Amino acid sequence: MDGQSEKAPLHAGERAELDRLRAEISALRLRSARRRPSARAVAAGALIVLGCLLAPLALTAVWVHTQLTDTERFAATMSPLIREPAVQQTITDRVTDEVFSRLDIAGLTERAVRALAERGLPEEIAGPLRGLAGPAASGVRGLVHDKVGELVASPAVAQLWDRAIRAGHEQLTAVLEGNSEAVVISGGQVRLDLAPFVAAGKQALAEAGLSAVNRLPDLHPTVPITDARTLERARSAYTLLDRLAAWLPWACLAFLASGTLLARDRRRAVVRAAGGVAAGMLALAVCVPIARAVLVGQVPTAAVPAVGIAYDLAAEFLRQGIRTVFAVALVIGFGTFLTGPSATAVALRTRLSRAAARIRAHLGRVPAGPAGRALRAHLTAVRASLIGLAVLVFVFLEQPSAAAVLVLAAVLVCCLGVVQVFAAPG
Repeated sequence: MDGQSEKAPLHAGERAELDRLRAEISALRLRSARRRPSARAVAAGALIVLGCLLAPLALTAVWVHTQLTDTERFAATMSPLIREPAVQQTITDRVTDEVFSRLDIAGLTERAVRALAERGLPEEIAGPLRGLAGPAASGVRGLVHDKVGELVASPAVAQLWDRAIRAGHEQLTAVLEGNSEAVVISGGQVRLDLAPFVAAGKQALAEAGLSAVNRLPDLHPTVPITDARTLERARSAYTLLDRLAAWLPWACLAFLASGTLLARDRRRAVVRAAGGVAAGMLALAVCVPIARAVLVGQVPTAAVPAVGIAYDLAAEFLRQGIRTVFAVALVIGFGTFLTGPSATAVALRTRLSRAAARIRAHLGRVPAGPAGRALRAHLTAVRASLIGLAVLVFVFLEQPSAAAVLVLAAVLVCCLGVVQVFAAPG
């Protein structure tokens, strides 16, 4: 009897309870399996993280390579430097100090008065003349400063500067590569020779009537740019980034693409990759002003305005690149999220579909002719074609900007909306 009771079938209540317990066990096992990431998920995540980390470095490498190897880009960046008032003031003060220190107006005045006194000039006249040595020196200094300032601010010097930076572009590359003899290192500082400005200033002063400058020898005053350690670090960074610029962007894209293709949920992987790239751009944007503060803090006070302005001009292209990549990442991430199965995305798509239906009704029920039915039949292909066309337009833009990315995305959304309105209802 005991054996028969053990083999007796379960009644309905017991069967239901057994099924419920089995379902709970299966759910717990599935949840536990989901909590333990597989090797595939770990590999996909690692590739995406690596690609996101490489994105800021890749953009920096491309910026350095383009900025310092493209003559036209370099000239466009540095051409406005000589037109900045702070830079003009720095050059004027430095050239004036150098020229006036060699003229010694006070000494010339004193010797002239002494020579006149020896030849019979009355003391009541020689005394006041000696007192004019200081004002005379101050007046001449003012004249020299004004003339040099007018020269530095003139269009002729601006044109000379443009020619000089173009001709000196190769020399700058040689400096960063350690093959330059024009930029000297003295006393632990890197110095820039101002001899061309001194020569032009002497010519302008001679034409203004101050012939004494013709007796001056060739002068080579220098302006400190930075310390030697900074130059060595810049050379090392330039060499490394120049080598990386050729393949680092492609490696970054390869890591992101490989991680996305390897992931089980590719849509979510794309969203996360886009978010990681956007976060990397934000981090790089924060580093740009920090690097400026470090660089400016290592130069002499007199060179701070010029170095700061030069850095801002050079970094502007990097800032544009950061904004562009950030905008692209946001557009891709947000667009991919909207096509996903999340409740937010589904609700938003539903609202957009209802809005399209209301627009169709407001337009008087657009007739569902052959064109509308063909558009509905090939709706996915049409959408893909519009997205591909937008990508091609972005790729062939000469200088894509964040504004261009946002405008292009807005136009694409409008086109997709028009397609949705005029497609025949399914």
